Amino acid sequence: MAEILVTGGTGYIGSHTVVELQQAGYTPVIIDNLSNSDIGVLEQIRKITGIKPEFHQFDLCDEAAVRQFIADHPSITGIIHFAAYKAVGESVREPLKYYHNNFFSLINLLNAYQGKPVNFVFSSSCTVYGQPDKLPVTEAAPVKRAESPYGNTKQIAEEILAETAAALNNYNIISLRYFNPVGAHESALIGELPLGVPQNLVPFITQSAIGKRGPITVFGNDYNTPDGSAIRDYIHVVDLAKAHVAAIRLLEKGNPNGNYDVFNIGTGRGNSVLEVIKAFEGSTGVKLNYQIGPRRAGDVEQVWGDVSKSATELGWKAELGIEEMMRSAWKWEQYLKDNPLKD
Repeated sequence: MAEILVTGGTGYIGSHTVVELQQAGYTPVIIDNLSNSDIGVLEQIRKITGIKPEFHQFDLCDEAAVRQFIADHPSITGIIHFAAYKAVGESVREPLKYYHNNFFSLINLLNAYQGKPVNFVFSSSCTVYGQPDKLPVTEAAPVKRAESPYGNTKQIAEEILAETAAALNNYNIISLRYFNPVGAHESALIGELPLGVPQNLVPFITQSAIGKRGPITVFGNDYNTPDGSAIRDYIHVVDLAKAHVAAIRLLEKGNPNGNYDVFNIGTGRGNSVLEVIKAFEGSTGVKLNYQIGPRRAGDVEQVWGDVSKSATELGWKAELGIEEMMRSAWKWEQYLKDNPLKD
């Protein structure tokens, strides 16, 4: 079947998507600069599927390198673009880092494919909705002023893609607006592998539980939610990976909605930070040490998605619940303790 370029393919979501692509019969080709991932992930993928994916290490902000790669790989018919910086808090502290990387990498890819037909799946985010007026939030909800530079890069990237698709009919593009990916592959051979102190809740939970970190900080308990902590729509990373395969298949068939479309990718349910902590304790039997801290810059109060469009038009829906998300994340953390991929 078709060759699919996966940028950021050794990263968390990228590696799981590579596995699902291989299992669906596709041939993924990875580009990654390894700025937030480990080369050892390639061997982990091979252990799961029996196939070590083709890999190229370079920075997508290098326009000449991107053009040369595309020229050397004429058989690629689809792109799944993950490669971007993604930590909300870091983007508030270092906005230029985010604007440079997230825009130049996208623009270089699009420029390299001008004149060639390509199916393009973009890794977008529910952050484009900001704090929505109504919940659950649908794809038709207004895109609000972003709460962080990271969120703003996703909003502007979607505008770039929509306008490019309108101008160039050879681009067929889907933006997947995902909510909060967590968990790990059932094999425990791949999972989230953050550099340094985790910026996201669940890897901090698992690292705290295993003794790598101190107490977990719950950023705010005075939100207007049932328990005062922020609410998110958490989705298992394997379900999320399968959504990318569904998106490629829809583009291959021809999306009846035209050559640019957006889909919410989540469970359609919200869980608070404190509920996630309780779910981890309940599903693993491990007691967590946590403390309440101040709200964190860039965070919204609560958001979860209406995913009915993904079910009816993309032919995809999430299947794994919060308990499986926590169990698999903990199994992955335990695997890493005995099989570290990083020093």
